[in-house]
Order: sequence, then C-alpha cells, then structure tokens
Amino acid sequence: MRRAAIYVRVSTDHQTTENQERELRQVAERAGWDIVDVFRDSGVSGAKGREKRPGLDGLLMGVVRRDFDLVAAWSVDRLGRSLQDLVSLLGELHAKRVDLYLHQQGLDTTTPAGKAMFGMMGVFAEFERAIIQERVKAGLVRARANGKRLGRPKIAESTEQSIVAALRSGTSGMQSIARAHGVGTGTVQRIKSALAG
Repeated sequence: MRRAAIYVRVSTDHQTTENQERELRQVAERAGWDIVDVFRDSGVSGAKGREKRPGLDGLLMGVVRRDFDLVAAWSVDRLGRSLQDLVSLLGELHAKRVDLYLHQQGLDTTTPAGKAMFGMMGVFAEFERAIIQERVKAGLVRARANGKRLGRPKIAESTEQSIVAALRSGTSGMQSIARAHGVGTGTVQRIKSALAG
C-alpha cells in the first residue's frame, strides 16, 4: 500500500480546505493509498515561498525524510504559481522518489507524460498570475486617473505636529506616542524617518 500525504491550500481566510481534503481522501480510498499526513495552508497565496507557507514547508520536510511515497494535491495552482517554484518542487519530489497526484488535472507524475504535463501546467499558472498582476496595475492606474486617493488616509496636520514634538522631546517611546495619538507605530516611524532625513 502506498503511503500518501495530502496537501491543501486556500488563498483567503474566508475559504476552507475541507472540500479539497474530502475529495482527495476519497481518491486515496479508491486507489488504496494509506494517508499518513495532511498538510494545510490557509489564507496564504500560492505566490508565497516555502518560508511563508508552513504546510508546504512541513510537506517538503516529510519528502526529505521519505515519510510518504506520494503527494496528492487538489490542483497545480495549490502548489505554486511560479514555474520556477513548481519545477523546483517536482525536482525535490522526484529526487526522493516521491510521486505527485493532481486531482483537477488528473495528473500522475509516475509517467513521462505526467511529468511533461506538469511542466506545461506550471507555465500556464505563471501566465495566469502575470495577467492578474497586469489587471490589478491597470485598475490602480484607472483609479488614480479618476481622482481616487489610494492608500491610507493622511493624519491631521495638528496630530502630525504633536507627534513631531513628542519625538523631539525624546521622553516617550514610539509605541506610547502612537497610543497617545491614536495612530499606528508605522505612522510614528514614518514621521521619525522624515525628521531624520
């Protein structure tokens, strides 16, 4: 019986990994795989690296230890959005002779055709991400052209002057200044940096 690990990921906290996991458990049951672990990343973009995805990090540590023979994921975009990251991931799996099953694509990397298809899907995932980025940039440009103000609202001039005075006095730390003025420490840091510059 093959030992399988399931990897599931959703991009926002409003989504759940339950549907992906349920389907993959059903596949494992039909295929006769023994699920030895489930790795989850919730509210994490596929564009983030391993260091910001604890589930993926745990999965890859399991690959190194050969805790399982096969990784089952819902879709190629659950694993990553960058072709470089996907190819690297596939390389790590195959270096340890761990196979990959992708449910949505019906992909099984135990075959040469499956390996080739995985590379092609990575290209399309990266292309899709580039298109989304271009749309977001175009939307921001359009919003600015229509006179919309983007970013956080500015604080009142009087509040800023009061923060400047508090910083110059040197009697309070940044957190206490932020609390006293009802702003975030980032705002106090920005004003402090402007003073130093």
